[in-house]
Amino acid sequence: MLTALIVVLSLAFVVVVAGGGALLAGARRRRPQPPPDWPADAPRTGRARAPRRPSGTAPPVTRPGRPGPAVGPGPAAPPQPVSPRPVEVPAQAGTAQAPSEVRPEAGPEVEEVPVAPAVLDRPRFRDRLGKARALLGTQLAGLRGRSKLDQEAWDELEEALVLADVGIVTTQGLLDELRARAKQDGLSEPSQLVGALRDALVTRLDGEIELRRAAEGLTTVWLFVGVNGVGKTTTIGKVAMREMTAGVPVVVAAGDTFRAAAAEQLELWSKRSGAGFVRGNEGGDPGAVVFDAVQHASARGAGLVLADTAGRLHTKVNLMEELKKVRRVADRPPGSVTEVLLVIDATTGQNGLVQARQFTEAVGVTGVVLTKLDGTAKGGIAVAIAGELGIPIKLVGLGEGPEDLVPFDAREFVDALLPDEA
Repeated sequence: MLTALIVVLSLAFVVVVAGGGALLAGARRRRPQPPPDWPADAPRTGRARAPRRPSGTAPPVTRPGRPGPAVGPGPAAPPQPVSPRPVEVPAQAGTAQAPSEVRPEAGPEVEEVPVAPAVLDRPRFRDRLGKARALLGTQLAGLRGRSKLDQEAWDELEEALVLADVGIVTTQGLLDELRARAKQDGLSEPSQLVGALRDALVTRLDGEIELRRAAEGLTTVWLFVGVNGVGKTTTIGKVAMREMTAGVPVVVAAGDTFRAAAAEQLELWSKRSGAGFVRGNEGGDPGAVVFDAVQHASARGAGLVLADTAGRLHTKVNLMEELKKVRRVADRPPGSVTEVLLVIDATTGQNGLVQARQFTEAVGVTGVVLTKLDGTAKGGIAVAIAGELGIPIKLVGLGEGPEDLVPFDAREFVDALLPDEA
């Protein structure tokens, strides 16, 4: 009995195994096979696999430019060298060395120096004196609100002028003049008083703004003086660019031999404008530098020399004596000093008036260059300088660009300073 049972189970196992094998073989026959030229690394769908290649043979290679089946299997190709990519190495911290860069061969580099623009657009006073106009307008607000000219109205006007940095002496002179005019013309309203103030300010500020030239056959010398940090060097560079743009040949003399950066700065301005440039040894005689510049200009037909000088405190007697010597040397033929221009920072306030007085006594200042006028709310210093010393303001700085150094215009300045509603 047991033997018969074993025989039956064995037969059943053989049948099952044989049936499973037949089903598996049928499934393999129904599965789609890839074409003979199917690449080994091509994407496959479903569970299809690429035919295996014998060990030690290279995959089929398609030759560039020749589509179609690949060349049959062959010996494995040796690995191809890979070209290295340029690696950009950043500079180490604390050094000024730039990353190395391979560039194609080229000819020698030529330094390109910017030239002066053909036309310098002149800025308007009204656009640059907003700070000063706002301060004076606030101070005059109380005066505008009054219905008659009483003592309080005069007091408010006095306070406004003093706060605008017109100065005590100049303010008292203006008030005396306005009281006399109010009595003579019968002024009774604040608006009439403000109109009279406009006229009085223009009268005090109006002066000769033309920069004088030397007689024919001589070289014109404009000497720039002032204390440290007022902008002499920058002013000279802007004047050089303005004159060169106007067609006047210029030579710049780096007479500030005590500050090396001043000579370098002037040299840069000279390159930008195309002007000639003369400098001396550091710590050398500034008079000799100016004299050489005059000789250089005379020999080359340049009619104008712009001479820089070292900044000095107006209280230093020995330095002021040195400045007198520079002027004497510059005034020797063929040179002729026609302008001694005192550069004053408008933000210094009444201290600028003291500077103007001392420099005028030492070297005979003929005109004032008022720099940084756009950066101060106290534009009244211009009235104090012109009113107390009688020195005309010839140039004013209304910004940082070369076109922002403009001739002074008394009427335009006053109209920009006094608000329209005043």
